[in-house]
Amino acid sequence: MNARLLQSMKPAVRPALRTLAQRPLHIQTPRVLYAGAQNRQNGSQLGLLHQQLRTYADKVVKVPQMAESISEGTLKQWVKQVGDFVGADEEVATIETDKIDVTVNSPASGTIIEVYAQEDDNVAVGADFFKLELGDAPKDGAAPAASKQEAPKKEESKPQEQAAPAPTPKEPSTPKEQPKEQPKEQPKVQPATAEPVAKQFGNRTETRVKMNRMRLRIAERLKQSQDTAASLTTFNEVDMSALMNLRKEYKDLVFKKHGVKFGFMSAFTKAAAIALQEIPAVNASIDGQDLVYHDYVDVSVAVATPKGLVTPVLRNVEDMSYLDIEKNIAALGAKARDNKITIEDMVGGTFTISNGGVFGSMMGTPILNPPQAGILGMHGIKERPVVVDGKIEIRPMMYVALTYDHRIIDGREAVTFLVRLKEMVEDPRRLLLDV
Repeated sequence: MNARLLQSMKPAVRPALRTLAQRPLHIQTPRVLYAGAQNRQNGSQLGLLHQQLRTYADKVVKVPQMAESISEGTLKQWVKQVGDFVGADEEVATIETDKIDVTVNSPASGTIIEVYAQEDDNVAVGADFFKLELGDAPKDGAAPAASKQEAPKKEESKPQEQAAPAPTPKEPSTPKEQPKEQPKEQPKVQPATAEPVAKQFGNRTETRVKMNRMRLRIAERLKQSQDTAASLTTFNEVDMSALMNLRKEYKDLVFKKHGVKFGFMSAFTKAAAIALQEIPAVNASIDGQDLVYHDYVDVSVAVATPKGLVTPVLRNVEDMSYLDIEKNIAALGAKARDNKITIEDMVGGTFTISNGGVFGSMMGTPILNPPQAGILGMHGIKERPVVVDGKIEIRPMMYVALTYDHRIIDGREAVTFLVRLKEMVEDPRRLLLDV
């Protein structure tokens, strides 16, 4: 210890300081050292020691709130690992729920020093997720936590390599007797008398894959729909000649001016919105013992993704035009395929439209999306002979199907809805003139 520093202390304290000076200094936890203002020389010396120490602050990050109806999820992937540095709002992990994939971002900058869950584990909202050592990125690019973990691994590997026993030489046990006995045990006539082995065709392997949360939720809701609703399906056919001619004539101009493709979904969605307002029962739902009639039309559009079918919602379709519907459908479809769709995009919906025709479907009976009372199924366009003004002509025809909850909707209302939709799609001028 510095002699000047020792002399500046009180005589009663000097023996204890000498004893402490002879002992080695052990620092178990980082602490902030305080230099007294009474002695500047003491402060300068303690300041040198303070520069050699680092002060750390740890923060335990919880599983974030995902939605009101979601209390847990499955940890799909750790984007960052223990020892990695993450910046504020940088993606750390992805949690899979029964509706969407939720991205978990870091609330602050720091180094991940511990995780409390592994991939494919169920994690509850509010539970400990991972621990951060707050601070800036290390200059050398390597996180201190990573180097601490790698060091024990290297030390453990050395004893294992040294402890590996050397291979012992085989004892020459009767090497001359074995060749003499082998010809007697294996007669030469066996290959000639062996029966020919039958050739096997095909592959008999199986692959078992765990169902993701979205697929499990879809299966649960569809089975719930079948068990609860009194489902019934009615069909009709639509002559697509006028709509196809309209699309053929104006699709290039629409794309050039508005940047969207002019498809068939916009016409069916707009026609369904008008028919739903004219027949409110198809746009209603059951809540306990009450019937809820909606004054607005929120259409759930079924979009196929690699993980399953999702139904983002177009809100207030009754106020949209053809092009507004096309723009919103394209935006929601892109978000669904890129796994960027949110819970807010899928909440609600008073009616569903599913277009199986894009996959080549000829006819089908869609299943209700509870608590909705109706779902419209569109199918493929096929040229068929039909009677027009007493003559047989070849027309592009599409079958449409309406599955409805018979507890709310009567057959007359369901058939009237399909007929009204058929009239507006077959003659798009009705949509413009509101007739």
